[in-house]
Amino acid sequence: MKGLYCRADVSDAEPKFVIQEATLPDVLAGHQVRIQVKACGLSSLDLKLLSDVGIQRDLIPVGREVAGVVLQVGPKVTFFQPEDEVVGILPLDATCSGLCEVIDVDEYYLVQKPEKLSPVCVAGALRDGLCAYTALHTHARMAAGHTLLVLDGASSFGLMCIQLACYHGVKVLTTSHSQQKHTFLEQLRPSVARVIPVHNDSSDLLSVVMEETGGLGVDMVVDSGVRLHKEEEETEERRLLPHKHDIISVLGVGGHWVTSHQDLQLDPPDCRLLHLKSASVSFLNPEVWTASSAQQGRYLHVLKDIVEKMSAGVLSRPQPEEAVPLYEATVAMETVQRHPKKKAVVQL
Repeated sequence: MKGLYCRADVSDAEPKFVIQEATLPDVLAGHQVRIQVKACGLSSLDLKLLSDVGIQRDLIPVGREVAGVVLQVGPKVTFFQPEDEVVGILPLDATCSGLCEVIDVDEYYLVQKPEKLSPVCVAGALRDGLCAYTALHTHARMAAGHTLLVLDGASSFGLMCIQLACYHGVKVLTTSHSQQKHTFLEQLRPSVARVIPVHNDSSDLLSVVMEETGGLGVDMVVDSGVRLHKEEEETEERRLLPHKHDIISVLGVGGHWVTSHQDLQLDPPDCRLLHLKSASVSFLNPEVWTASSAQQGRYLHVLKDIVEKMSAGVLSRPQPEEAVPLYEATVAMETVQRHPKKKAVVQL
C-alpha cells in the first residue's frame, strides 16, 4: 500500500513530495476505525506550524481531508459500524497519508457522510467549510442582523463564508479580485448586498463600505490575507490584498476582524483606532480543532453541521475541482503547495 509524503529538508527551497510504502497494524486499537478511502482533499502544508507544535519527521503525511467507507472498527468504537460512509480531517500528528487506499483513524475525527453527498465533493470542501465556521461562529460570534465584509468572496473559503452568513440572516458585502470573479459574485445578489471591485485602481473600499452601512462600518471582517506595508514592487496578487489600516477603518464600534495573516503586526496608531472602536482581532487557525482535544465534541458537531448543509445545498463550492487520479497526486500537491489558495481532490 502506497501513500504520498512530504520530505522537507531545510536545505531545499521547496519541499519534495514522494510516494512511499505504508503498512497498517494487524489489530486495531480501541477507538480506531479502518476505512477504505474513496477521495482525499489536498491542501498546502504549513511546515512552520508543524515545527512550532513539535511535529518533526523525515516524512510528513500528505492529504488529510478524507471520505470513505468503514471496513473494520476497534473493540471500543461506538459511533460507527462496518459499511458506514464517513468523512473527516486527519489530525496534525497523523502517521498515515490520506492518499493510502486503507487508513486507520480515531473515531473522534470522523462523522457520518450523508448518502447524497459525493466523496469527491465533501473531501474538496470540508476544510473551507471548517474555516468558515471557525471564523464566523467561533471568533466573530455571528448573529442575524450583523453586517459582514468578506474579502475575495469568489475564493473557496470566501464563498463558504458568504453562504454561511446569508443562511444566518447576515448582510454581506464582498470584494472581487478580477472581472471574472466580479461577474460570478454579482450572480449571488440579492444575497450579497454589494460586490466591491478591488482590481480597479479607482476602487475605494472604505467609502463604499461606509455608504452601504450608513457611515457605521461593518460588524465583522474576514480576510484572506493582508498587506502590512505598501511596497514599491508588488506582485499582482499581493497588490489586491487590503492594507491593515483599511480593514480597521471599515470596522464599526464593537466590530471584529478575523485574519488569516500569521505574522500580523499592528502599529500603535492601529491599536489606538481599534481601542477607540472597542474592536478586536482574532487569528484564524482551523488546526486548533485537531491539535487540541479541549473542544472535541463541539468540533464533531461543526463537522456534522457542515456536511448536512452541503447535502442540503446550503453550502457549495464555486467550481468543484475535477478529481485527479492517484498517479497525478504528486504533481497536484506541488501545485497546491506553490499556490495555497488552490485545492485538489484525488479520487481513489
